[in-house]
Amino acid sequence: MRIKYDITHMKFMSLFESITGTKLKDCFLDSNSMLFFVVQSGHIAKAIGKSGSNVRKIQEKLNRKIKIVEFNPRLESFVSNVIAPIKAKDIAEKDSIVTITGNDTKSKGLLIGRSGQNLRNYEEIVKRYFDIKEIKVI
Repeated sequence: MRIKYDITHMKFMSLFESITGTKLKDCFLDSNSMLFFVVQSGHIAKAIGKSGSNVRKIQEKLNRKIKIVEFNPRLESFVSNVIAPIKAKDIAEKDSIVTITGNDTKSKGLLIGRSGQNLRNYEEIVKRYFDIKEIKVI
């Protein structure tokens, strides 16, 4: 899938790179209007900054919530990065269906969200990079 950026996203990306000093892989708005920045593998610490200082600077300048995610070519690792800080017991992929096993009912609830909105949001994000059908929580 080819990804196109408008001028607004280009400005977000430029601001992010100038503040953090890291190269971005992608930038997009999710269905909850949260701004996602996907950084190259191994650059997450530099992007977040000491004690989250870069995250706070960017949120103040843009006046919106952001989430920084580290890209990983392994599907399971990438899904784990996307759902962070929620911990999963196991993440497995079979027949293009990703199955997330939650630690407890609270983490399962947070993963799914009201009417499954969080789960569909995660699914949308992962589909940008990997060919999957859906994500399930068990």
